[in-house]
Amino acid sequence: MKHDQGNVLVVDDNQVNRDLLARRVTRHGHVVSSANNGFQALEMMRSQAFDLVLLDIMMPEMNGYQVLETLKADPTLRYIPVIMISAVDDIDSIVRCIELGAEDYLSKPFNPVLLKARINACLEKKRLRDQEQAYLKRLAEEQEKSERLLLNILPAPIAQRLKQGEKTIADSFSEVTVLFADLVGFTKLSANLSPAELVELLNMIFSRFDELAEKYGLEKIKTIGDAYMIVGGLPTPREDHAEAIAEMALDMLHQIKEISEKQGKPLQIRIGINTGAVEAGVIGTKKFAYDLWGDTVNTAHRMESHGIPGVIQVTEDTYNCLANKYAFQERGMIEIKGKGMMRTYLLVGRKE
Repeated sequence: MKHDQGNVLVVDDNQVNRDLLARRVTRHGHVVSSANNGFQALEMMRSQAFDLVLLDIMMPEMNGYQVLETLKADPTLRYIPVIMISAVDDIDSIVRCIELGAEDYLSKPFNPVLLKARINACLEKKRLRDQEQAYLKRLAEEQEKSERLLLNILPAPIAQRLKQGEKTIADSFSEVTVLFADLVGFTKLSANLSPAELVELLNMIFSRFDELAEKYGLEKIKTIGDAYMIVGGLPTPREDHAEAIAEMALDMLHQIKEISEKQGKPLQIRIGINTGAVEAGVIGTKKFAYDLWGDTVNTAHRMESHGIPGVIQVTEDTYNCLANKYAFQERGMIEIKGKGMMRTYLLVGRKE
């Protein structure tokens, strides 16, 4: 197909006029289809692609004005350019066609040179518009891809604030619940795995955890090697943050047991939880990260590192939030690095 060749539809109820016009347009190097009434023309336009329509006005049943109006009201067809060709040569008719969305207007008998020039001009505009639409579509796809990447890194409300131009994002939260989890003995286990097997196993475990985070409406903060950090109650505060984290922790133990049995590997996990105030914000300019700071975070980490494999250890603050709905065993006072003696509890499950 030549660069300037177009797919043109000729619409006229008069066969002589229709054939004459079709021959003229074919001689200009275009592919021509014909319709003998408005209904047929619309049906053809809905079933195949046209670059231009040459439309007669005076037709029975459905005249050219009605075809044009229907065409421009259809979101899938409205951008097909239309040249009206009619024996009606008065200014009111021309104005009406232009107002209805016609690209141009030619009077019968038409001048062949003028017809060729106007067809070529319409096809060129259509070609440029198609290029523009293709570019805008690619732009939208790239933007959507960027949005998805940003949402993989940052919570949606934080990503929105960044897009709106905020340079420094830092917030204080008076009460959230932070969970740290660490795979026990994973370093020793990984010595017997290839790099690909190691990554595959970690990806399987953390993907399960990500699904749980989405299920309970929690915010994953990061993974560090074989450790996993998640928080409830931010960036959008919620009253049941401790309960949501508790449910996730219990499910994490179940998932690890299931994966261990299925993979035939001795997998265990230590989980530590603490509740309190934190500072949260975005760090970095090229590689963004949403992170938490404060004593609450450090203590949650200590609950995990000083915990017991296969058990969920929580602070007294978290215990006080959950004691009405969940069953605990008191572990008693234990020495916590950097904190001294602390009373801790082991989360067993939800109360019957």
